[in-house]
Amino acid sequence: MHFRIQGLEPTPFAPLFRLSDEALAQRRALRKVADSKPGFPCRISLADAEPGREVLLLNYEHLPVDSPYRASHAIYVSDGATRFDAVDTVPPALRERFLSLRAFDSGGMMVDADVTEGLNAEALIEKLFANPRVDYLHAHFARRGCFAARIERA
Repeated sequence: MHFRIQGLEPTPFAPLFRLSDEALAQRRALRKVADSKPGFPCRISLADAEPGREVLLLNYEHLPVDSPYRASHAIYVSDGATRFDAVDTVPPALRERFLSLRAFDSGGMMVDADVTEGLNAEALIEKLFANPRVDYLHAHFARRGCFAARIERA
């Protein structure tokens, strides 16, 4: 079973990097500088930001569905990051972490879920997509609960 993982589209985040810290705070966002690697997983590149790189920590609605599962959570984005987009490839930020994979149907209802080490992500992706009711998956970093990426059938 082939799958596709994409980072978030960078365009909506680009103007935020030009805002003052006060303007960011009004949007419940923070400017930070990565001081360790791993530690600041960019949801655009799906790789950890290099130490010294500026990132924004902000709330992102990752599941804007009309169901009880509608959800948002804190994410990091890096200025000027290149969007990850690949088929049958687990990106570094996911590969190196403990993941929660959540399976949703086309109506935004959760069908199944499980956890796995990122090193074993492909096996769980395949298992979840074996269910014909599953439309897409959401990967979350299991320890902190943060949204990591959307996974679709390819």
